[in-house]
Amino acid sequence: MQTTLSYRHRVITGEDIVFIRQLIAQHPQSSRRNLSERLCQAWNWVQANGALRSMVCRGLMLMLHRQGLIELPPVRHVARNPMIDRSAPAAVRSDETPLRAILAELGALEIRQVRRTPDEAVFNALMQQHHYLGYTHPVGEHLKYMVYAAGRPIAGMAWSSAPRHLGSRDRFIGWTPQARLANIGRLAYNTRFLILPWVTVPHLASHLLGRIARRLSADWQALYAHPIYFVETFIDPERLRGTCYRAANWTVLGTTTGRGKDAPTRQVNRSIKQVCCAACLRPLPSDVRLQAWTGWDTPRVGGLECDRPGRASRAGGPNRAGGTHRGHPPPVDAPALRLRPHDPSPSLPGR
Repeated sequence: MQTTLSYRHRVITGEDIVFIRQLIAQHPQSSRRNLSERLCQAWNWVQANGALRSMVCRGLMLMLHRQGLIELPPVRHVARNPMIDRSAPAAVRSDETPLRAILAELGALEIRQVRRTPDEAVFNALMQQHHYLGYTHPVGEHLKYMVYAAGRPIAGMAWSSAPRHLGSRDRFIGWTPQARLANIGRLAYNTRFLILPWVTVPHLASHLLGRIARRLSADWQALYAHPIYFVETFIDPERLRGTCYRAANWTVLGTTTGRGKDAPTRQVNRSIKQVCCAACLRPLPSDVRLQAWTGWDTPRVGGLECDRPGRASRAGGPNRAGGTHRGHPPPVDAPALRLRPHDPSPSLPGR
């Protein structure tokens, strides 16, 4: 019985292997990197923003080489892997004068997307110095935001690609495995959120969550050529209450298993986190339906059902899921999503 080969959910046929062998034979002087780029071009294997998936392609070719199905040219250069050999961000000096005020007294806040800008190094350093988890490079696609008041940094927030498998989230959305695989890129994960320790401004955190969530999809579209529909994060209840997420209309879906993605057993090996989410949907085009996103025939997403375009609302309670927090606009700009009464979601404990 012939074994079906696949890599990153791409099925590799016998014809594909023959094509790769011919490509290698036609370019005997090419490096492994150059061959992977040629293969991506031949297969039109690209990301949503048009960039070649050359790194994934190199992994595929290396797998076939190790299985004896193709023969790659010898390695010419062993490059330093910045993901493994990564030094901590260099410390930066900042104005640590205590800032105590009400939100209105801060004036107009400037929110900058600093990914691939000179300010990214400042963001990395502040996270390393002041966030209890330090700084780690986000996984996959990611954006970073710095918030300034009168030109002074006061907060930072990072978003990355969402985990591929997350039980409570996947059950909540209710999507099929095929739909999850096709649409997981439309989810973003809030990996870091930092209000600098010398800043004390009530309601600042929930205000920033709302403002950044509203612009996140457009910023993602600008850099990666696709929108974001849904945002999520983990909250460690042993350290944090997560009040700002509740105030910004996020919903707790459940908890993690406490095992991580590569756990060899079912034994808990880390703290169990709460999984918290919010809608980050634009109005869907007329040719796109939630059925296509979830893979089901009914226009429902787990505990949510689609309503008319507008703000989200909770069944039996207006201005909960889509209302405002102390006058700030909600972080939702989407077809309204209504929580069904028979699927109540718990809230985070209050401060």
